[in-house]
Amino acid sequence: MKLYYTPTTCALATHIALEEAGAAYEAVKVDLAGGEQSTPAYLALNPKGRVPALATERGVITEVPAILAFIAQAYPAAGLAPLSDPFAFGLVQAFNAYLASTVHVAHAHSRRASRWSDDPAAQASMKAKVARNMGDCFQLIEKGMPEAPWVQGESYTICDPYLFTISSWLESDGVDIARFPRVAAHFRRVAERPAVRRVLPLHGM
Repeated sequence: MKLYYTPTTCALATHIALEEAGAAYEAVKVDLAGGEQSTPAYLALNPKGRVPALATERGVITEVPAILAFIAQAYPAAGLAPLSDPFAFGLVQAFNAYLASTVHVAHAHSRRASRWSDDPAAQASMKAKVARNMGDCFQLIEKGMPEAPWVQGESYTICDPYLFTISSWLESDGVDIARFPRVAAHFRRVAERPAVRRVLPLHGM
């Protein structure tokens, strides 16, 4: 398999999950700043022009929640999701869907406001609300975090590298992670995992 990624993006979550699963894969860096995502070669791979993209023997999978679920199901021995419990797996999917559909979008308004408006004043207004919106999102996450090491309790799942990745954006969004003690403790725990420590240098962390 090949994972197409760019440092400091949500691709970090999928990169960590592949490493945690013990998967055989190649990490291919995509130069977003240089516009590589818009080249014919990359668009042939992923017409969305974004990262991550995971090329498998059966085709390409995009979108972080989908890639994470694929990794958990393709490598069940790694125990990255409660695959035998439909309700518990639904909770995993719900958490990751919230990160993708709400939290990531709130963050994107600081860097990609032009996706939603061509008006400079409107863009500035959107950027000005990023810290508040991210803070509100993480307040909800903090409230829902269990008194346990990981997002879903005692078992490390595909939720954990995803939350770790988005938590790493808080400082740049003007939010102090210390406001959220459980999230901050979770971030530190994930950062110490051997698989994570192997991946972070490739992401400049």
